Amino acid sequence: MVNRKLLIKLIFNPIEKIKELTPSILNKVYEKFPDYKKIIDIVSNFKALLKNKCSNELEAWITTTSKLNIEQLNSFINGLKRDIDSVKNAIRYDYNNGLAEGSVNKLKVIKRIVWTM
Repeated sequence: MVNRKLLIKLIFNPIEKIKELTPSILNKVYEKFPDYKKIIDIVSNFKALLKNKCSNELEAWITTTSKLNIEQLNSFINGLKRDIDSVKNAIRYDYNNGLAEGSVNKLKVIKRIVWTM
């Protein structure tokens, strides 16, 4: 049987980067566990959506993914839906407020340190 770690790596990397996993082995896994194939396809579609900046396809991706009725994916979808406009903007635009958030976080840490003295 296939090592579980290899199947987890496949979620994050293309099969070409996983030397121990061949397409024939993967096809056998897909036959035995069809839900795993669905998860791999969903994750790949989401990565493509992010890479190609297709924020208009997010709603369709959410609809398709929610039909799988997988608890962990549904939790992820609920998080996306809570602030869908921000998610779409994050997909659409290259810039973000990470630098400002980092500075604010640093200030909060300093504030906590001072208050505990």
